[in-house]
Amino acid sequence: MVTAADFVFKGIVTSGNTTNIINAAVTPVFVQQFPALNGLGLSTARLDLAPGGVIPLHTHPAANEILVVTSGVIKAGFITSSSNKVYIATVKKGEVMVFPQGLLHFQINGGGVPASAVVTFNSPEPGLQILDFALFANDFPTELVTGTTFLDPALVKKLKGVLGGTN
Repeated sequence: MVTAADFVFKGIVTSGNTTNIINAAVTPVFVQQFPALNGLGLSTARLDLAPGGVIPLHTHPAANEILVVTSGVIKAGFITSSSNKVYIATVKKGEVMVFPQGLLHFQINGGGVPASAVVTFNSPEPGLQILDFALFANDFPTELVTGTTFLDPALVKKLKGVLGGTN
């Protein structure tokens, strides 16, 4: 028996835990958490950024993303794929920014107070690839990382150690 309550999700009412290495939390609202989204082609999430908080460079290969700031100030940006042009904006409460599908983008707390936002994706499974983890938190051999990125080998070994990758 379906009721109106089946179409209401209360899991993003409170802030996520931002006491972590990135001083940020992402609370997903995908079909796994909210079955009412099934078949709609949508998903959403709540972002919480403590002062100094960052959602690091990442991409969603299967979705566009819309960010709506609900409190505080968020500095956000993306890098185009054709010309590597960078677009950065300071987005305030009530303002909206869009991130095109598949482009590297980020969000950081743009002020000295906590900030939050709701992001919406035009896919039930937007996918996620965090740049740092893609390069350093894996078994991609250091000599191949340095040979394909022009990064200094000592830096790559250090980053792999910090992020849990193997050399």
